[in-house]
Amino acid sequence: MKTNKEAFSDYLLLEKKYSTHTVGAYLNDVVSFESFLKESFDQESVDLVNYGQVRSWIVSLVDQGISNVSINRKMASLKAFYKFLLKIKQIEINPMLKHKSLKTPKVVQIPFSEKELKDLLTTIDAPVGFEEIRDKLIVEMFYVTGMRRAELIHLLIKNVDCSNNVIKVLGKRNKERIIPILPIIANQIGSYIKERDDLESLIDSDYFFVSKKGLKLSESFVYRLINSYFSRVSEKVKKSPHVLRHTFATHLLNNGADLNSVKELLGHSSLASTQVYTHNSLAELKKVYKDAHPRNK
Repeated sequence: MKTNKEAFSDYLLLEKKYSTHTVGAYLNDVVSFESFLKESFDQESVDLVNYGQVRSWIVSLVDQGISNVSINRKMASLKAFYKFLLKIKQIEINPMLKHKSLKTPKVVQIPFSEKELKDLLTTIDAPVGFEEIRDKLIVEMFYVTGMRRAELIHLLIKNVDCSNNVIKVLGKRNKERIIPILPIIANQIGSYIKERDDLESLIDSDYFFVSKKGLKLSESFVYRLINSYFSRVSEKVKKSPHVLRHTFATHLLNNGADLNSVKELLGHSSLASTQVYTHNSLAELKKVYKDAHPRNK
């Protein structure tokens, strides 16, 4: 018979469609709480606990210098675990029912400016050879589609349709979506595929983006690539694929795209997730309003 943790893992993987990475993080948090219970309360099981014990763990984490953001993530894992146990009737009362997240400072994500993008794309305007052509295409693909890093890494070559200028990506919880691509990107894709087909080895042939050895790219490689390229034109502290995704959304909104359309392009399940990208657009809107309104003349 499966343990509650094993059943929880299956539930997250099979029903919630979470990635193995996410499921692993949830289970690690539950196991960490289990270890705390053993040390602090001489209690073996995480199934039957009270909120006072959870609060004790929170205090312990704070004393260790763990950030509120990290603590909230651990509490989210516990909430999901006990909600699941309640669902399968392994417990009668959810100990996390009245838990409220710790306050965290709001972090405003600063996108790259249109000038920074233009400057970078100008510096890599004439790539030569497989790696340069691939690297420029990765930068362009992030900027013109707003896809996530994992979506780019797992993009399949069969899902790149240059004849219709669209690509199909697999997002969170295995949700597929179609994203249009600009004709200029379709041309770059043609150049890349030609170089890709000439590689000596193509081990991970199903994947669109591969290394020179024909292997699927790693998340760390893609992060380093974006960080390295944007270090040439930007002094921003954070230079990552996610900042490029944020830039994609911000630039669309600044240039008149409506929020619902951007939501669909990003693959968000609700507008609330997309609204975090409106901060900079609102700043731009305020500037236009201030400059244009007759009462300010």
